[in-house]
Amino acid sequence: MDSRPPKNTKKTYFCPTMQQSDIFKKVISHAKEYGFIFQSSEIYDGLSAVYDYGQNGVALKKNIRDYWWKAMVQLNENIVGIDAAIFMHPTTWKASGHVDAFNDPLIDNKDSKKRYRADVLIEDHVAKIENKINKEVAKATKRFGDAFDKEQFLTTNPRVVDYRAKAEAILKRMGQSLEKEDLADVKALIEELEIACPESGSRNWTDVKQFNLMFGTKLGASADTAMDLYLRPETAQGIFVNFLNVQKSGRMKLPFGIAQTGKAFRNEIVARQFIFRMREFEQMEMQFFIPPGTQKEWYEHWK
Repeated sequence: MDSRPPKNTKKTYFCPTMQQSDIFKKVISHAKEYGFIFQSSEIYDGLSAVYDYGQNGVALKKNIRDYWWKAMVQLNENIVGIDAAIFMHPTTWKASGHVDAFNDPLIDNKDSKKRYRADVLIEDHVAKIENKINKEVAKATKRFGDAFDKEQFLTTNPRVVDYRAKAEAILKRMGQSLEKEDLADVKALIEELEIACPESGSRNWTDVKQFNLMFGTKLGASADTAMDLYLRPETAQGIFVNFLNVQKSGRMKLPFGIAQTGKAFRNEIVARQFIFRMREFEQMEMQFFIPPGTQKEWYEHWK
């Protein structure tokens, strides 16, 4: 992206996305320069969406984790901690729905050979519509000054109302299609919106297919007898499968909670946004178990 200022400096307010991108790049640069975050295997060209925590980053992460553990577990009598294994029996992930439903809708461009998440392509298109709304708001703000009523403008300006209606209709249709697993309609929506490949500009798309986000691996001494396993995509299942073990061994009575921190892994195809969307990351999670029928009471308590 060209970071030079636009020729017409009066229209700089038209480029909030560019300004945010520049700030984000500075944050990433700062994180590396001061020893917080490094690209994994950087001397060998790096590994996409995998990062190493440097000397300051690991100290900061440890402080956050320790503070969370103290606040969540040590300061609560009815919340205990566990440390479940990363490897779990594959039936666990079948029962939880991760094998069948933990998927991303993917689409390939036949010309650039690049793979994208279909929903992200559509959301990016909607973001462009929202940018048009922001431009209209910026122009009206400059025109009317202190007398400008943003809420009234958003609900009465014909152009803005039309933009908002289009954006809402697109997201609604996409959500319904994904919920029904109607991947053909997701592709049809991409074609109707004339969404092009960000790299090549081509609209020559393949069909949309579901791609499971779990990393697969094997457990066993030989290929013939090895069991297919998954690296856990979340830490919650380790809590759920150990519920009875914790309850009986700790003589716990409802309500009580189980917390843990640890690594999780997701095979993100469109990994971006620095450490906000990684393939290997750490979670801090607590599951709180309550007697049936007391949901509202405990919701108000924890809110």
